[in-house]
Amino acid sequence: MNWMKAVNTWPALGVIPWLDQGIQAYMEKNFYIYILASRRNGTLYVGVTSDLIKRVWEHKNKLSAGFTEQYGVNRLVYYEYHPDAESAIRREKRLKKYNRKWKTDLIEKMNPTWKDLYKALVSGLPDQVGQ
Repeated sequence: MNWMKAVNTWPALGVIPWLDQGIQAYMEKNFYIYILASRRNGTLYVGVTSDLIKRVWEHKNKLSAGFTEQYGVNRLVYYEYHPDAESAIRREKRLKKYNRKWKTDLIEKMNPTWKDLYKALVSGLPDQVGQ
């Protein structure tokens, strides 16, 4: 057996478990687009992430220098799941082009009271979420 054929069989044989785990983790990764607000009908921010809880926690704790920190935008009011990074990024770009009315309509369809959805996401998780 030549070495190339041997290398190609390693993942199937479990010889390189870290490679299998890396591929598995990538395939199971979740992607989200999200909208943060400073308050009801306040300043809005549209973003994309593969770890929604961690990313919102970073915004809330002002670890993301820039727009959201400057304008106090840290209330998660809307999010969508996407199966892959490409579709999430496409959707984020589309949402950023939406006018304000379309964004607020989208938020109010899912979250008419503009409550902070982050609290529901982390309920039942350990206190160390995001750390």
